[in-house]
Amino acid sequence: MSNELKRGLEGVLVAESELSHVDGEVGKLVYRGYDIEELARGASYEEVLHLLWHGSLPTRAELEDFRAELAAERTVDDEVLSTVRTLADAGDRPMAALRTAVSMLSAYDGDAEEEGVLAEGARITAKIPTVLAAFERARQGEPPVDPDPDLSHAGNFLYMLTGTEPDAVSEETFDMALTLHADHGLNASTFTALVIGSTMADVYSSVTGGIGALSGSLHGGANQDVMEMLHEVDASGKDPVEWVRDARENDRRIPGFGHRVYKVKDPRARILEGKLRDLADSSGDRKWLEYTTAIESHLADEGLVEKGIAPNVDFYSGSVYDAMGIPMDLYTPIFAMSRVGGWIAHVHEYQADNRLIRPRARYTGPEAAEFVPIDER
Repeated sequence: MSNELKRGLEGVLVAESELSHVDGEVGKLVYRGYDIEELARGASYEEVLHLLWHGSLPTRAELEDFRAELAAERTVDDEVLSTVRTLADAGDRPMAALRTAVSMLSAYDGDAEEEGVLAEGARITAKIPTVLAAFERARQGEPPVDPDPDLSHAGNFLYMLTGTEPDAVSEETFDMALTLHADHGLNASTFTALVIGSTMADVYSSVTGGIGALSGSLHGGANQDVMEMLHEVDASGKDPVEWVRDARENDRRIPGFGHRVYKVKDPRARILEGKLRDLADSSGDRKWLEYTTAIESHLADEGLVEKGIAPNVDFYSGSVYDAMGIPMDLYTPIFAMSRVGGWIAHVHEYQADNRLIRPRARYTGPEAAEFVPIDER
């Protein structure tokens, strides 16, 4: 057994997977062999879930059945919604509230121990948008909006969030964002879910753990950081390039740039940049598009891309959500709402040939400490 230390498990292979592949050198992401751009532009989030969970893109009939299965599970127990309102009234952070609510959902799933990962996973996936929308409505002093089984997964969330059915452009854009975030190899939150799943705990535990990992600032929060930066740029009155130049001279990191895997521009960022253009053309408000493209162009001219520090998905996703009127602190919970599909798929796949994940640590403490009874210390 090798004693070589791999901090952060970087480069360590711990599993085989047919689900997704990230080629960071060329900026390519595929789900089960399908290029992410083809899926984002041509398939719905429900189709992508079916692909990840069942191994194939669904036929029309299979898709209708799958959508109906998910839609039938959207309702959340009143006791859970009551807790969500309490958390909102207490000023809890949305990710913390979502983590608590998902854990609580398991208490109201009487079949959780008898059914498999995908059956439990379908219920969790269907209910997370209901929980998240109810939380935001409660913060605004509004009652929750009941889910509409006739709307898509993306459209229903936007409807429950606002009480108004979304327009076609918003629904399509949000659906695309969910697809782009559905899976991304063995990232920190997916690995967390996998470790928990390897103990054969129920999938509620895996998803709760995944949410906890995603809430960390080094993983899921960068899109909010990008929007906060853009608002700071706007408030400063400076040209975006001037602001970034000053920020870098003061050793400030520019959020949304750099990725543990990608050495070129994240393919998801390319797609969302295009959607941001569409939204800007539709609304006539081009401010965030102009800011982000100016910053990206400047940093490219400064040589960051050549050094492997390129825009990631978060650099554009926040602006897309902002254009749809979604509050900044919901960006990471929406990330979880999408990525839950990947967490469930990985747990389901791994448990088919399960081995408890149990790494080791190199001991660096003292070798022979002399014990002294408490009365003599």
